[in-house]
Amino acid sequence: MGNHTRYDGFILLGFLMEREAEILLATVLTVVYVLTLLGNMTILFITSTNSRLHTPMYFFLANLSILDLAFSTVTVPCLLRSLLSGVKAISFAGCMAQSYFYFFLGTVEYFLLTSMSYDRYVAICNPLRYPIIMNGQVCVQVMVVCWLGGFASVLYPTIMITRFSYCKSNVIDHFFCDSEPLLRLSCTGTGLIQIITFMLSSVVILCSSALTIISYAYIVSAILVIPTDSGRKKAFNTCVSHLTLFLMATSVSILLYVIPSKKSTLGARKVPALLSSIINPFLSPFVYTLRNDLVKGILQGIFAQGKAMVTQKLQKLLMNHAAGPLH
Repeated sequence: MGNHTRYDGFILLGFLMEREAEILLATVLTVVYVLTLLGNMTILFITSTNSRLHTPMYFFLANLSILDLAFSTVTVPCLLRSLLSGVKAISFAGCMAQSYFYFFLGTVEYFLLTSMSYDRYVAICNPLRYPIIMNGQVCVQVMVVCWLGGFASVLYPTIMITRFSYCKSNVIDHFFCDSEPLLRLSCTGTGLIQIITFMLSSVVILCSSALTIISYAYIVSAILVIPTDSGRKKAFNTCVSHLTLFLMATSVSILLYVIPSKKSTLGARKVPALLSSIINPFLSPFVYTLRNDLVKGILQGIFAQGKAMVTQKLQKLLMNHAAGPLH
């Protein structure tokens, strides 16, 4: 270490902009974050309370909503605090925890999206055996593997990162504790950990993409042989939502963690990371809701029932009020 100074906390530089622009960005992020919470909690509510949604597809969708809630909460509240109050400091432990949970939850989501592609493959290519292959026990086991796989794949790199000495600076050129800008502050050799994180990211993202592409190759082949247009459309619609979310997540992650970045483009990581942190979790429930007739029908029924209850109570209150003077 010599005469190097060790920093016990960090400053998240965030987005360098005027105060008015910070307030505007914070307002937009607050609205999107609240809608993200409401949308994903709605998905969790209807999938847990409606028996028609107690199927493997919606079991995985509920777990995806849990992941989206947690994933956006890892980074967005910290960013909002920075934008609104100007407090950009984060403790060493807080930074390490944020970094770990960001990559842990992101990895689990990749495993989950890959599992969902297999679920769609079985549903379309082997519909008669679907209830047997994707039974409740298998679905739970798949989710356990997804969570444990994410936990294990991110744990070792995080332990290594926590043992580094950060003495070059304590200013992270990002809005959260991303691994790349964080490692550039270390005065410890980071070559090995950079190779490990790059390989892990590549394996997770590219293998998940490959498995999903293989699943959809079989799915498309099966859809093309369906004799009726309505049958093909129905089968295709069951896959569009999942495929949309997978492509959104994959494109951003490949840009951030598979394609090597140069120091001159470090600041360019912020916008894709922001899209990954807030836009994908925000769009997830709406993509499934807007394209799924069953979910839309259930929500319409809930709203109609709530409206009827409110109308009934108002009518009862008006009748009691009108009858009051007679007593």
